[in-house]
Amino acid sequence: MRENTRQETLDDPKLQLALYTATGRLMDHRKKAIGGGKVPEYQDLRTRAAAVKRHTLDYLDVYLTQFEAAVQANGGKVIWARDGAEAADFILSLAKEKGESLIVKSKSMTSEEIHLNDRLIKHELETVETDLGEYIIQLAGLRPYHIVAPALQMTRYDVSTLFEEKLGIAKDDVIENQTMTARRVLREKFLAAGIGITGANFLVADSGAVVIVENEGNARLSSSAPKIQIAIAGIEKMIPRVRDLGVFLALLGRSATGQALTSYTSILSGPRRKDERDGPEEFYVVLLDAGRTKLLADKEKRESLQCIRCGACLNYCPVYRKVGGHSYPWVYSGPIGKIITPQFQGKEKDPWLPFMSSLCGVCAEVCPVKIDIPKILLALRRESQKSSDDAGAMKWFARLMTRPWLYRLAASFGLGWLGRKDGVWVREVKWPASSGPLKDWLAVRDFPAPPEQSFRDWWEKRRK
Repeated sequence: MRENTRQETLDDPKLQLALYTATGRLMDHRKKAIGGGKVPEYQDLRTRAAAVKRHTLDYLDVYLTQFEAAVQANGGKVIWARDGAEAADFILSLAKEKGESLIVKSKSMTSEEIHLNDRLIKHELETVETDLGEYIIQLAGLRPYHIVAPALQMTRYDVSTLFEEKLGIAKDDVIENQTMTARRVLREKFLAAGIGITGANFLVADSGAVVIVENEGNARLSSSAPKIQIAIAGIEKMIPRVRDLGVFLALLGRSATGQALTSYTSILSGPRRKDERDGPEEFYVVLLDAGRTKLLADKEKRESLQCIRCGACLNYCPVYRKVGGHSYPWVYSGPIGKIITPQFQGKEKDPWLPFMSSLCGVCAEVCPVKIDIPKILLALRRESQKSSDDAGAMKWFARLMTRPWLYRLAASFGLGWLGRKDGVWVREVKWPASSGPLKDWLAVRDFPAPPEQSFRDWWEKRRK
């Protein structure tokens, strides 16, 4: 399968329905979970979570050091990775050293951002996603469509066709049967795998714990069935104390899926002890930088790192709900993707991304950790314009718009280009999208039909 372009997404009524239905359902669940006085302290929880995150980022070096010491005290090891290549190199070398060739993996956006699966598979390590949505998109060869619901765009009929092609089974569009098919395949992988890779929703500094929240139980199997567990997490996932965890758990489930608490919350703090029957023999935590320390140094925009990956901003965003997840250039889509993608990957790579927003502000209203996404978008827009080739053009435009006499003069010429004839507009004349200074703008927009009479002409006639 291939990813739809932005225009294909807009033109596909079935995909538009799937987008609106799925995000609308998540929005409704969130409203029911926090509305009606069910959580009267909800805003206080948001304020507390934002304060904890800001404090942690201010003293991140201290908490990272404390976390490493706690992990080592628990019998685990911490691996510091400056980028995705270093993280993958460690896993490759460990698999080679231990003679393991099968890896099971639970849902992890951090591993998606460094394209870990592609790197491992390239070196002939079988790597299997075990979250149902992630398993589906891995079979389809696609990126996640949504932070929480990676296969949000696919219908049960799409999955039926995919399972027939990839697993060689008869078509079956009953969702329960599809789930059981995936379960049978994945159970064999869990039992045979020597390495399990997980992400981390939170890292707890004082206890060296890795916290994973989920609804399917696959992360719990990925972390306990194989002999070796590797947790990959961005350094911003840190929180100071176990006692802080309750605040974030109360917010994450409600914001992501509308649940008071997800089905499984696992707190992992090292390899299996002598008196324990389950768990890995070896425990590793890979702490990933990959652009995070660079963002940490930017006091104006560092609050981007407060994100707990709940996906609420995607569900409410009018742009995401129209264009879908694959219209964004990286694995992080929606409002949060618009601010962390250019900051992690470099603002010069996709300078248009911060402009892909209506600035309606709903993303900031629903963010459980109070990230002011519109403010950061505006800051990124300013930086993009300063470094853009269009900066000079914008300065001339500003001069034009602040000088009425110059504007009138320019309009007398410009209206002719757009179809003005004998003092009136000619509606049939349009600026061709294939040429002219508005070429890029018109590539994704329709130029509105101009009025038959300009406002200035109308006003002059009215005055007379």
